[in-house]
Amino acid sequence: MNVKFKAHLFIFSLFFCYNLSAQEIVKGDFKNENPQSSYVPSFDMDATDKPVKNVILMIGDGMGLAHICSGMYANQGQLTITNLKTCGFVRTQSANKFTTDSAASGTAYSTGKKTKNGALGMDENNQVIPNLPEKLSGYGYVSGIVTTDNLDGATPAAFFAHQPERGMSKEIWADLPNSKLTFFSAGSYELFEKQAPNVQKEIKKEFTIIEEPNDKAIKKSKKLGYLPTKSKTASVNENRGDFLPSTTQMAIDYLSSRSTNGFFLMVEGARIDKSAHSNDYSAVVREVLDFDKAVEAAIRFAEKDGNTLVIISADHETGALALRDGNIKEGKMKAMFVSKGHTPIMVPLFAYGPQSKLFGGVQENSDVSNKILQLLAK
Repeated sequence: MNVKFKAHLFIFSLFFCYNLSAQEIVKGDFKNENPQSSYVPSFDMDATDKPVKNVILMIGDGMGLAHICSGMYANQGQLTITNLKTCGFVRTQSANKFTTDSAASGTAYSTGKKTKNGALGMDENNQVIPNLPEKLSGYGYVSGIVTTDNLDGATPAAFFAHQPERGMSKEIWADLPNSKLTFFSAGSYELFEKQAPNVQKEIKKEFTIIEEPNDKAIKKSKKLGYLPTKSKTASVNENRGDFLPSTTQMAIDYLSSRSTNGFFLMVEGARIDKSAHSNDYSAVVREVLDFDKAVEAAIRFAEKDGNTLVIISADHETGALALRDGNIKEGKMKAMFVSKGHTPIMVPLFAYGPQSKLFGGVQENSDVSNKILQLLAK
């Protein structure tokens, strides 16, 4: 290879890499016109050795450290999440991939075992792995899930379904009647109506299904499914309203009244991830702020109850988000995405309540599930 050709090849390589980077990097700006308050708990029972009765696991799908910082700085430097004292990091790799998908990470959080990408509640050999609602039901606990995703989305499905592939929507819905859930809320009633008549019938045998909060139906029900119309679980950019924080409170109230032993609740802010996949920075920040309101509802309950542990983390980071500049006082942020996909970066974890110190430091996503079981199965 002659010197002239090498020089041309080198120049071409630089040009190619530059253009590849330019194509991948997407810049975004945000200005928060309406800052929201954040909640600072007393920390009286935080990190104490008191027994844990209830656990609320909150998953900001795709929410990395930069996503949280974006919400915090855009909200004049404050979030309920970042007011908490106990924090750590979570390693998210799946059993077969360096970069996980939501199915594998959701399964790790729900079962305490890592699995291959795409699998829901099953191991690498397609064998069923018991999930937390199933394990905890034997100890008298009730369980629930709340998400802004559809019910058959990978993260919520990991807490009740057992299927080899996350795309098996019909089979995932068919797993619902035999699950150990006492409460669920997700999108959507329209999707429910598309299921096979026999599946709808079996679901209605097990759960009272409502489209809107209904006090009478809620009180009468033994198990409840709140399936709002799809507009209620859409992006905050489509005026979703307060669905996530209000339904988080609804789930807490419902589960608290259904068992004297305690409850487990998984709450997912699903559209942080979806916004990051689209490289829509404004939507990412607004989704983080909305998720923080749900976190506040959980922390306020934990503060009042005294025996509730709240854990906030993510299944993975999405978008390789980086912050470029900002103005905290004015709520202005500038950022850039380097990817439209997931990354293997560790994600932050925050915890509040008795035994929260168990969740500090670096841990696997599967460790989080096993620690929850350890605390509740006493």
